[in-house]
Amino acid sequence: MSLDVLRTAVLNANLATREHGLVKSTFGNVSGINRVENVIAIKPSGVEYDDMRAENMVISDVHGVPSRLNDGVLNPSSDLLTHVELYHAFKDIGAVVHTHSPFATIFAQLKMEIRPFGTTHADYFHGSIPVTRDLTLAEIGGDYVRATGLVIVERFTNLSPEEVPAVLVAGHGPFVWGKTPAEAVVNAVMLEEAARLAWHVQAVSPEAPAISQELLDRHYYRKHGSNATYGQTAQKVSTT
Repeated sequence: MSLDVLRTAVLNANLATREHGLVKSTFGNVSGINRVENVIAIKPSGVEYDDMRAENMVISDVHGVPSRLNDGVLNPSSDLLTHVELYHAFKDIGAVVHTHSPFATIFAQLKMEIRPFGTTHADYFHGSIPVTRDLTLAEIGGDYVRATGLVIVERFTNLSPEEVPAVLVAGHGPFVWGKTPAEAVVNAVMLEEAARLAWHVQAVSPEAPAISQELLDRHYYRKHGSNATYGQTAQKVSTT
């Protein structure tokens, strides 16, 4: 993926978060990584979505150091170092999305995981959406943005970031990822839908049980993995 293609993909993904109602004002950010060239493209900080262009996506190296390719015009998203830590730890991801989408953020602020109450959740997430621990006072007062990434990585010590491509940062909001910027946005949309459904389920029945492991597996693996059956193969899709 060339630098221009990466910047365009990241721009389109950022715009899509607003189109899907996942962000307000200048909140939120999407980044993408080119692991061959070892560069990250990310939304600029505090820029209105209507004003963003592909060339405004800020380029950094994989350590979060801005590149000379930016000509010093715009600052990267203030969450850049969180994204950097996720790219370092989760080697198979190609994009990260951070939003303050309402229902997912409610769960983050309550410090409650999002349990899989139905197959809508199971189609995208193979288990509960986890919540991080609270950051310590030292982490908040120190390298806060990097610490946010590290606390996410810590939470996934015994979890698969491929099977559960989302997390709730306690008191903050969701971070979501995928192989591409477009896929990461889809995961962010589905996280918000899963959170919305779970909120209403628990409002009606606080003690509602999650779906069975068998049903969770059945729906997750029909869309994911080498034996997935959902959708069409390229050979079966007609162009006529």
